[in-house]
Amino acid sequence: MRFVLLGAAMFGLSLFVLQGQAGVPSGLPLPAELAVAAAAGLAAWWTRRSWWPLAAVAAVGHALLLLWPPLLAASYHAGRDLVRGRDVAAYLGGCAAVFGASALMGAWRDGVREVLAATPGNALFMALAVVGLPFALGLWTRARRELRRRAEREQIMRAEQVRAQERARIAREMHDVVAHRVSLIVLHAGALEVRTGDEEAARTAALIGGIGREALTNLRDVLGVLRTTGRRRAEEVAPPPTFADLDRLLDQSRALGVEVVRHDEGEAREVEPAVARTAYRVVQEALTNVHRHAADARTDVRVRYRPEALEVEVRNRAPGSPPAGLPGAGWGLVGLRERVELLGGTLRTSAQDDGGFLVAARIPA
Repeated sequence: MRFVLLGAAMFGLSLFVLQGQAGVPSGLPLPAELAVAAAAGLAAWWTRRSWWPLAAVAAVGHALLLLWPPLLAASYHAGRDLVRGRDVAAYLGGCAAVFGASALMGAWRDGVREVLAATPGNALFMALAVVGLPFALGLWTRARRELRRRAEREQIMRAEQVRAQERARIAREMHDVVAHRVSLIVLHAGALEVRTGDEEAARTAALIGGIGREALTNLRDVLGVLRTTGRRRAEEVAPPPTFADLDRLLDQSRALGVEVVRHDEGEAREVEPAVARTAYRVVQEALTNVHRHAADARTDVRVRYRPEALEVEVRNRAPGSPPAGLPGAGWGLVGLRERVELLGGTLRTSAQDDGGFLVAARIPA
């Protein structure tokens, strides 16, 4: 809308000048004056993409008809957009050539136009008013724009620095607390596997050690991302688990004594990586809650491949014994809901009438 108004204003002002209301009449018939003014207005509107057509119209219009509004607007854009010294010199040299051509046209004609064009004082005044002042205004506008951009860049850099420091602090805390404790779990599980004479206990200890080592690997990748301010190379980070790893996740829960049964509905197909990871995390978080609150309850995991969505549902029955009382942060389902909704999906969690619990997600795919 701004450029439409600019084009309309340029058309009106150019027509005003051509008819002699602000100088010397052009002597053209009205249709020709309307065509010239329309060309100036169209070139001014086109400055939303490029101002060079306006400069061309300004050069021809001023040289032949002393039409100064397009030259004034073109000089402002030149001061605002030209950066290299040779470009500035070329533009100002072109303006001098335009004024020279205008003087020659005035000398070729007679009457008042010749006097105005041949008077050095008038030519200097026109050059200052039509080229010098708008060019200086364009330079000032560009300087303000550069200062604003520099301030924005500095603000972004300061914010990035603060975020990097906070990520580093979080990484240190996670390394000092979580990584240390998980490492102790892995070491004790390995010692139990070696020392125990019970075959079942040895298998359980080996399973605990394997899960702990996997957790340490994932934690190492998370810490690496937190400590890295730029983009990391893809090979430096282990790929996150996907839906293809679901069976391994279910086997780990079965090895810990939970009866888990998987049900697939619909024709299995490949889905987007983000959808697959989110579906995996839904099942993972739901099974974590089963271990925490209903470790001896049968759990059904349903995967439904719909034409337009992937649905996962984890439903456990009522526990036969009191909950294990394992500590939790209390934010698992909240974060899970945010992860699902980011993909345009929905997450339902509800207690069942039989004492069980349901976690169901529907993710567009």
